[in-house]
Amino acid sequence: MIESPCVDVCTIDPHTGLCEGCGRSLDEIASWSGYTDAERRRIMMSLPQRVDAANGRRAGDGGGKR
Repeated sequence: MIESPCVDVCTIDPHTGLCEGCGRSLDEIASWSGYTDAERRRIMMSLPQRVDAANGRRAGDGGGKR
């Protein structure tokens, strides 16, 4: 079985291009089964920072309109 960060919240944020559930990009999601274990671990280690950064942008963007 391939380890995956998927949490079944599959919605891509249009501003970041990342899944709001797991933090992966569409390319990463599509290629996930073809990655080596090391590649998947490297990506998974970066996901918490990505999600935090994306959440900060959403919270601080004021909706993007003035």
